[in-house]
Amino acid sequence: MPAEIVRLRKPYLLFVGRAATEADAKTALGLRDWARESCLAQLRLEGARVNLGLPEMTPESAAQSGARSLVIGVAPVGGRIPSDWHEVLLRAAAAGLDVVSGMHHPLAAIPNLAATAARAGAALVDVRLSKQEYPVATGRKRSGKRLLTVGTDCALGKKYTALALTRAMQAKGMSVDFRATGQTGILISGSGIAIDAVVGDFAAGAAEMLSPDAAPSHWDVIEGQGSLFHPAYAGVSLALLHGSQPDVMVLCHDPNRHRLNAFPHYAAPKLNDAISRYCEAARLTNPNARVAAISLNTSMLRPEARSDILDKTAVELHLPCFDPLVSRLDGILDAMDFEG
Repeated sequence: MPAEIVRLRKPYLLFVGRAATEADAKTALGLRDWARESCLAQLRLEGARVNLGLPEMTPESAAQSGARSLVIGVAPVGGRIPSDWHEVLLRAAAAGLDVVSGMHHPLAAIPNLAATAARAGAALVDVRLSKQEYPVATGRKRSGKRLLTVGTDCALGKKYTALALTRAMQAKGMSVDFRATGQTGILISGSGIAIDAVVGDFAAGAAEMLSPDAAPSHWDVIEGQGSLFHPAYAGVSLALLHGSQPDVMVLCHDPNRHRLNAFPHYAAPKLNDAISRYCEAARLTNPNARVAAISLNTSMLRPEARSDILDKTAVELHLPCFDPLVSRLDGILDAMDFEG
């Protein structure tokens, strides 16, 4: 059974709310960076520190300029929709914009939003809230090959790494598909399964469904979620590891992040420890799983510091090391030894 297809009306007005950091606005940033042609404008509330570099518009002016959907581009902890967003969402629906959310909190629970949207002919689209039923995982080895991005923390580049590698593999002539596992990836690609919204007993089964049997030379590049080292989100990471049965993992890390994002009482793991733990967990369902490369988020570093840390990490770990937004990936793909 294929994963659900999400169809959205474009272009988008990206709602940034009062996002203070790029990690807060990762959905909006992901759409801007990977579906720029679909992004018309941004809407920020007073106090927002994140600027997408798009024109500023209200729901009304965006609708007049051709926008068809307002996409909530912010991901608060817990997936709840704050009450101070309600007015903006109601205005968007009244202007005829579909309201698109990747939250756990259903849009229809906002007072008067469903009725307002119905009167204006607009839709409420909850990307994360699936009506599809998923099976319990079988653990059966599937044909084809799989690459899974994994991380030392949340919100540090797993999605960007998966998208960049998919494009590079396509350019190299490889048979490959990107498999989205979170709301932003689904919004970018148009299909996928929001793994963190699946009931725990069926999460690994959903991951199996996401990457079904394929031709022996075909690769599914699977977007990672959470981190095996995260006190809140390790469960979804483990389900993906077991259900996707990766042949290859790419470990994603932010070298400037020494404590977990929003969990400062937890230290980020050392890369060697992370490699060992991920391999141990993944080998339950694929005994040959291995980490084949390191992806570093060097966006906060100066160019000379970026080059130094990429080279140093590659030497220390004896693995190819790259930044998905900066590095040339054709050579990285060769060094990853996909047949290894």
